[in-house]
Amino acid sequence: MDMRLVWIVGALAVLAGLVGLAVVRPLTAFNLLVPKDPAADLVGKGVAYGALPRQRLDIYRPVTATESLPVILFFYGGAWNSGRRQDYSFVGQALAARGYLVVIPDYRLVPEVRFPSFLEDCAQALRWTRRNASSFGGDGGRLILAGHSAGAYNAAMLALDTRWLGEDRLAVRGLVTLAGPFDFLPLDDPATIATFSRWPSPEETQPIRFASRAAPPTLLLHGEDDDRVRPRNSRQLDAALNGAGAQAELRLYPSVNHAGILLALARPLRGNAPVLDDIDRFVRQAVR
Repeated sequence: MDMRLVWIVGALAVLAGLVGLAVVRPLTAFNLLVPKDPAADLVGKGVAYGALPRQRLDIYRPVTATESLPVILFFYGGAWNSGRRQDYSFVGQALAARGYLVVIPDYRLVPEVRFPSFLEDCAQALRWTRRNASSFGGDGGRLILAGHSAGAYNAAMLALDTRWLGEDRLAVRGLVTLAGPFDFLPLDDPATIATFSRWPSPEETQPIRFASRAAPPTLLLHGEDDDRVRPRNSRQLDAALNGAGAQAELRLYPSVNHAGILLALARPLRGNAPVLDDIDRFVRQAVR
């Protein structure tokens, strides 16, 4: 086992022992234990982008920030039924330290809502970000949509399906997905059944249906050992986008699983896969 992973697992075990029988969210513990990136600051905490309790976001910026930074809007995963923006501070710090304004929103979850309410929240977060990024040193006209797992689905739907963003779609310069589900019919998983089965047209829930020449430049990242969201999802969307005349790039990481591709953004685990470097390279080119 990689020694960095041994360190993390050991630290989590110690933390679990310290709290006894208390329930500790794995990512909450991970954030407590992973070394913070000194090159990034949390500059907006729990900022409202709407009136509902789950419509809040956190904002990260480089310590040595300049004006008009490109903006990455990152949606976390959790099978559309779990997740908290606070648990992804290691993502915000990692990306902000590379020179970006990073926005991580919460959104409403199942069972409170079903498809497409969480997409409506994500679209609202994007509209807020486009209009308010300048207050935090960002350029709302140079937006990258990004996400992991269910969050990658959310990002892809906003980028590809014109129903959600209207004219705000013009601000989207690129799409970055980590381990995203894009083509998962028929619905045969409890999470997808709970999230999508009430929608009368199942095909309308699938990002791959909306692959077109109008798609923004896209970077699809996936671990070859992902048995939660199979790599075929990214392979098929890559083929569909390129087949439609769009610009898409696929990167597959050997020996990386569903969680590992996300955790590779954290400082102790970056040697496991060049996820952060690949995102940075793509974003710099997309926002030029």
